[in-house]
Amino acid sequence: MSDSVRRPWIVGVSGASGTPYAASVIRALLAAGEDVDLVVSRASRLTLLDETGHPFRDAHWREDLRRWLARGADGTPDAYDVAVPEPGGPEAAAERAAERAAGKAAGGTVRYWPAGDLAAGPSSGSYPARGMIVVPASTASVAGIALGLSKDLLQRTASVTLKERRPLVVAVRETPLGGQTLRHMVTLDDAGAVVLPASPAFYAGAAHIQELVDFVAGRALDALGVPHDLYRRWEGELGGAQRQS
Repeated sequence: MSDSVRRPWIVGVSGASGTPYAASVIRALLAAGEDVDLVVSRASRLTLLDETGHPFRDAHWREDLRRWLARGADGTPDAYDVAVPEPGGPEAAAERAAERAAGKAAGGTVRYWPAGDLAAGPSSGSYPARGMIVVPASTASVAGIALGLSKDLLQRTASVTLKERRPLVVAVRETPLGGQTLRHMVTLDDAGAVVLPASPAFYAGAAHIQELVDFVAGRALDALGVPHDLYRRWEGELGGAQRQS
């Protein structure tokens, strides 16, 4: 495939609690120079409003996304300086590819698709996507993807990702887990998806809620093979985090 063809990672945000996880993943993808296609479910808009105090609107998605990504996990506004660039045409894509090949920093771009648009690009297997991450993934989205329901664009895109044998990471955010959800998770694993519970670890020496969020986001990006520096990796040395703090 030509370098001028945009090949994004698709980020699906479902209605589970955990919108800071999605923000961390998107920021890291853009910082790594990866393009992002964003699908925000109808239910997740309510969660976003509840957890951030701000809406997410189709007509103002770029403004709303920028405000969301700038917000820290502790609620601090403008904790991050984040740009939300548009994809541009083939020439712009070729220029970014050349910059990356030359080792220069080239931030990724963002394209937004409404969850009700089942004719959107990612609904087809011929759309040139790298793969998908659903973060956070609600039990309803887990069930819909496992059963192949395709009730909205998020579920449809996840089904397409599986049938095309592309990477799919499902960052489940629920506790405790019921038997039906556990069975759906096994179905997703059998289908080739990576089931990644939003379960932060503490060996990295986290002292702030953002570091716990970034650990989960970093593990999700590890599963996609995207480089990042979101957390301190285990190096086989007990107490290493305390000595480095």
